[in-house]
Amino acid sequence: MGFAEQRFNVNLSILFTELPLLERPAAAAAAGFTAVELWWPWVDSPTPEQSELDALKKAIEDAGVQLTGLNFYAGQLPGPDRGALSIPGEESEKFRANIEVAADFAHSLGTKALNALYGNRVEGVDPAEQDALALENLVLAARAADRIGAILLIETLNQPESPRYPLVSAPAGIGIVDKVNDATGLGNAKFLMDLYHLSMNGEDLPSVIEQYAARTGHVQIADNPGRGAPGTGSLPLEELLDQLKKSGYEGWVGLEYKPGDRPSAEAFGWLPVEYRAAR
Repeated sequence: MGFAEQRFNVNLSILFTELPLLERPAAAAAAGFTAVELWWPWVDSPTPEQSELDALKKAIEDAGVQLTGLNFYAGQLPGPDRGALSIPGEESEKFRANIEVAADFAHSLGTKALNALYGNRVEGVDPAEQDALALENLVLAARAADRIGAILLIETLNQPESPRYPLVSAPAGIGIVDKVNDATGLGNAKFLMDLYHLSMNGEDLPSVIEQYAARTGHVQIADNPGRGAPGTGSLPLEELLDQLKKSGYEGWVGLEYKPGDRPSAEAFGWLPVEYRAAR
């Protein structure tokens, strides 16, 4: 099957970042893509002015692309943070303030996946306290996602690059998915399977796919080493995506890789133009 059989979207928070935010959707469209995803774009504000939300919505609509995924507020990302929802105090409150804002924005664009990054461990805070807070906030997020007909994604990161993030294995991520679904009864929490992060953790990727494809709501890719485009490292991404497809996964594959020392528009040579538009 190969790359031709996948539905790709471009993550505009890691690709095309040499451009202002409002120019990125059109740049992705010019490169041949019809779908995009975003981390929460306003890292300093979980509740930006309506005019800022409207401007981004217009840029996405004018470009003719679909926003297929959006992160909730996650702190300084890129940067030192890895989410806000398990961090007591101001960060948790920012996450809660963002929930309905992010859900409403997603709903306005027909976006059906919302990603909630768990957050780093905090020195001096009992991990059990953080986990209890995380579950409370994830339940709120799952209910907001359900209100707009969307799924809630739980993402595993990698230990070398995110040493204070507690979800650094596929089973850890699936464990939180189960806790949220058990708490809400909604069943809309799903695993975000990032093949780059899992490979950095040394996990057996074919085995992870075999076990968890049915529980997966979104897939993201980058090659390893280097987090570059497919073909810049040694991951058999084409084979892994084939396996996912054969295992029943029919969702989006997010291109969440670094373009390297070149404009982002030049970082898609591995994917023929005729395979970039979603089918």
